[in-house]
Parts: sequence; structure tokens; C-alpha cells
Amino acid sequence: MIVSDERVERFIAERLGTALCPPYTVAGLERDGEIVAAVLFNQFEGPNVHVSIAGTGWTRGFIKAVGEYVYGQLGCLRVTVTTEQEKVADYALRLGGQVEGRMRDYFGLGRDAWIIGILRSEWRFGSLPASEQG
Repeated sequence: MIVSDERVERFIAERLGTALCPPYTVAGLERDGEIVAAVLFNQFEGPNVHVSIAGTGWTRGFIKAVGEYVYGQLGCLRVTVTTEQEKVADYALRLGGQVEGRMRDYFGLGRDAWIIGILRSEWRFGSLPASEQG
């Protein structure tokens, strides 16, 4: 089940090891009453939204919902994924993203972040209506 309550905020803050600064929106995947994966949507800049990702156990439905939110509801042309987890970075690449850089110490001392951009036209997961594809 996809949820967006304070448990998701706590989950992301704990996994990233940092305080969250509004404004932002969150979405989490709940399994057996526990949050197992989450996305923090922040820094919405018209055609782009930055996301930080945490957790495991991602489902096709959750990933599709994230894409529909970013590209469909928000109308973004791209999403910028920020993560320190190499597995998450690899998954973002499989979804059509490209590594655009690394930010050193982004999540704290010695905790670098992968920066991956996924353009709407490169999104390889789920399908958007033809009217919403760049």
C-alpha cells in the first residue's frame, strides 16, 4: 500500500541520517504495517523535481506510481534522483536514467550521493499516456 504520512518522513530521515527541510512531499511503500521503501520529492523547479530514495522491496506498482506522479501529475520533464545506495543508482539507470555526477559528503562525512537524471522521454517503466510522453 502507498502511504504519505509522518512515518514515511521518519523512515526517510532515519535512512538518510539527516533532518528533512520542507517543503516536500513523500510517498512510502507500506508492507505489514511497516514502511519498507520511500521517496522524498523536493526542490520542485517546474520541469524538474529532485527525489531522495531510501529502502528496499520496491514494487512495480510503487515505481509506476512514482513515475505517474512526477511525469503525469507534476508534468515534469525530468526527475533528479539523489541516493548513496549503489543498488538504487543501478535501478535508476535501468529505468532510463543517466549518471550526471556525484556530490561528495552529501549525506554526511564520507557519504557521497549519486546524481541520476531520468528524462520523461527515457522513462522505461510503466507507460504514460501518449499525450504525456515528451
